[in-house]
Amino acid sequence: QVQLVESGGGLVQAGDSLTLSCGASGRTFSGYAMGWFRQAPGKEREFVAYIAWSGGRTFYADSVKGRFTISRNSAINTVRLRMNSLKPNDTAVYYCAAAEYTTVRANDYRHWGQGTQVTVSS
Repeated sequence: QVQLVESGGGLVQAGDSLTLSCGASGRTFSGYAMGWFRQAPGKEREFVAYIAWSGGRTFYADSVKGRFTISRNSAINTVRLRMNSLKPNDTAVYYCAAAEYTTVRANDYRHWGQGTQVTVSS
């Protein structure tokens, strides 16, 4: 069983940067594709980015492309999401998740963290 824990959320101003981290415990998430999702109040959970288990392939939602960067360090069981040029509509609870293959569909992810709040003020 993979247990995921996010950290790094907080309150920032528009234009600031923030890095979220996701650590795994229980077992390594080597071999899993890792994704980041977010959910704003009153909205459905939406895909943000994923990275293949090898780290060689990444994919981003259009809304974050060019501003966010996903990376992973399998040696220390960590996935990060670097968020630059943050906007108020980036405000959401951010979740990391693990899947057996790269996918943008939340239902395909088997393991989820508890989420970390990111709030961007204007």
